[in-house]
Amino acid sequence: MLGSLLLAGSRVPLVRRAVSGVPLTRKVVDRFVAGEDVQQAVTAIRRLTDTGLAVTIDHLGEETRDSDAAAATADAYVVLLDALSELGLGSRAEVSVKLSAVGQALGADGDKIALENARRICEAAAAVGSTVTFDMEDHTTVDSTLSILRAVRGDFPSTGVALQSYLFRTEEDCRDLSHEGSRVRLVKGAYAEPASVAHQDKGEVDKAYVRCLRILMAGQGYPMVATHDDRLISITETLADRFGRSRGGYEYQMLYGIRTDKQQALAGAGHTMRVYIPYGDDWYGYFMRRLAERPANIAFFLRALIGGK
Repeated sequence: MLGSLLLAGSRVPLVRRAVSGVPLTRKVVDRFVAGEDVQQAVTAIRRLTDTGLAVTIDHLGEETRDSDAAAATADAYVVLLDALSELGLGSRAEVSVKLSAVGQALGADGDKIALENARRICEAAAAVGSTVTFDMEDHTTVDSTLSILRAVRGDFPSTGVALQSYLFRTEEDCRDLSHEGSRVRLVKGAYAEPASVAHQDKGEVDKAYVRCLRILMAGQGYPMVATHDDRLISITETLADRFGRSRGGYEYQMLYGIRTDKQQALAGAGHTMRVYIPYGDDWYGYFMRRLAERPANIAFFLRALIGGK
């Protein structure tokens, strides 16, 4: 119930101002967000990759309502990718893009604007030996996101996409996207969705995740297993054995600041372990979804507010 309230509050301006105005919020945000500028992001990237981890970097922002702001977000990704080229990490460092941040929400021309900006980001990524994964947002954007993905993959076939197991449609989307060369990040989902389109019970979401994971592992694509759940990690290993996948045939992904010990353990065992690193000053929506996902995150935030630690 509290998680649902937080997700609902993530889009209410009054709640945004209240949370953002608490002096200690920024200190807690630092656990989940790697700073507000490229240099701070690069510092976090260096620290993680030096320990054997891979990364995907998200320039925070979503639901851009202005074409200039959408272009500015694309510009920020180009600058980020230029910085990544100097690190020489290649595919160990990719970027994650919310299409609503690059124009998808701009009315009738939104898809066209988002496609143009996404292409520019993909070109910059390809130039430095990296690639791009499109984040998935709420259910109203899925068809648009997959349409833009298809268009971009014509020139940049390694472009990935996130799919959310709590949506009823996702098993079929996994079948459509399990072909050779297709990179798919499987997540549970972190938006407040109606019962008409998404599972509401956590147990049902987990079961749907396993069904989707089985489809991806049995397919010819490259599954990116985004979970912090030990049980789902164990199931992933079982499915990898069943379908003859080597450790280079899939990867794990986890969020920056969450289960860092498990991240290191998976990397140490020879898995590709990719950390999702968000940075930027538009951190509010991302932060609220992280609180809503896990009670431990809410407890962490409340302890900091009460104790000042």
